[in-house]
Parts: sequence; C-alpha cells; structure tokens
Amino acid sequence: MEFTKGHGTGNDFVLLPDPDGQLELTPELVAALCDRRRGIGADGVLRVVRAAKHPDGAGQAGEAEWFMDYWNADGSFAEMCGNGARVFVRYLLDTGLATPAGAALPVATRAGVVRALVEGGAVSVEMRKPRMYDESSATLGGLTLSGTVVDVGNPHLVCALPSGVELSALDLTVAPGFDPAVFPAGVNVEFIVPGDPVDDTDGHTRMRVYERGSAETLSCGTGACAVAAVALRDAGRDTGVMAVDVPGGRLTVTVTEDSCWLSGPAVLVATGEVDLLALSVAARG
Repeated sequence: MEFTKGHGTGNDFVLLPDPDGQLELTPELVAALCDRRRGIGADGVLRVVRAAKHPDGAGQAGEAEWFMDYWNADGSFAEMCGNGARVFVRYLLDTGLATPAGAALPVATRAGVVRALVEGGAVSVEMRKPRMYDESSATLGGLTLSGTVVDVGNPHLVCALPSGVELSALDLTVAPGFDPAVFPAGVNVEFIVPGDPVDDTDGHTRMRVYERGSAETLSCGTGACAVAAVALRDAGRDTGVMAVDVPGGRLTVTVTEDSCWLSGPAVLVATGEVDLLALSVAARG
C-alpha cells in the first residue's frame, strides 16, 4: 500500500491515496500505521478519496472534489483536523490531484467544506468561526482548571493556567479528566499561557494540547483556532489576528466576522510502500 508522510508544525499524518474509495481501512489498520515503533508513526491517517466515492463526503461532492477522511491514531474518527486539512491540500497540489488557482481550493470534511489558499510553504484553511458556548473544567496532576468550551467543528476545552504554573511542567503523558456530561464524545483539551507581543498581530498565546484519540501532539490546528478565539474574547475583541505557539512551531489564526483562517507550514517528507502483512503481524504483537 502506497503512503506519504507529512506534517504541519509537527502534527504528523500518514496520507493514503484512495481516489475511488476501494481501500479497506479499519481502526486496527489505522492504529498499526500510526504506531511509532512498529508502524510508520503519526498522529492520524488522512485517506485521500473523492467526495463522491465516500459515504461521508458524497453529500458535499457538488462543492468539493476531494474528501479528507481523517482518523485519529487510535483508529477512531474525528470530525475535523485543521493541520490535517493543510497537509491534505499540500498533498493534492504536489501530486497534481488539484491545481492551484486564484480562488480557494474546497475540501470536504466531516465538519463541512473548508477552503484553502497556498502561498509558498504556507497553507491556509478557512474553517467555521469558533463558537464559545459554555464553561467547564479539566483535572490534571492534582490541578482543577476552569476552561471555555469551544466548538470548531470538533469539541475543545481551553484552559488558562494560573500564575505560577509553568506550561512546560504539565504532565500530559496521562489524559486530563473532563466532564462527560459536557463532552459525551470526548474533548481536545488546550492549556494556554500568554506570550510576548508579536508584530502584526493582536496577541500571542502559547499552548499545549491533549487530543482525544491521539494523546499529546506537537500541534493542533482546530485547537489553535479555539485558543485564538478565547484569547481575543479575553482581550475584548470579536475578531483579530493571533500568533499561537505550539511545541512544533507557530501558527497564525485570523478570526473574522464569519470564519477562522488557520495558516502555517505544511510539509511532505516521505513517500513509500508499507508491507501490510508485516504491519498486521506487528499489530498482533
């Protein structure tokens, strides 16, 4: 089976070309591919399939040719992945499956159609405007942290760290606790602290994230959008440009009246073939 490996600010993915939707992708295969010791290693899998050929994308085929079939590293589905969408677009362009044009390139996802623009090494995707609609809390290492519930097509809980708690000191080798009544399908939890001023932005935030289905990752695009919306709100703004630093680099988030643009590098680093028999043997231990 052919694959490509790519990442956006360290948020890495295995991309599987399957234009006609013929690949038998299972949770077990996804988990084996994402295994960092016995597989290729990744935060998730992106199947590249025509929207008309996938049941979750067929309804959007009139708006977008390609559907991003995104799976978490544990083999579960996710509605949306901002960095994944940016890497997905890089793959479409580099392989000639899509051609750059003046207009934004549409991509179908489980959270709806997103649009992408490419400028040099940066890929920007336009997603829905983050919706802050509740308050909740997360528990981690004896701390109980209040946070804002945010919908970016997938669920997020953005928690500001209190004074005296260092972002680098958090132990994210274990999953944060959360209220299952608020998040029955799980949640991505972001921990944030303010950053130093950055030119040409309205603010700067540093974050770490524990992603449902993938554990801590070096970056989370939808998480960065959720964080930016909360930081702007706390600064008394509804719109603006935020620099969001993640362990894997810097993302720029532009929140407008109607949407949210996520921008940053998207890189393809390798292509090859995976031996499915060897992968299945390794997965069985």
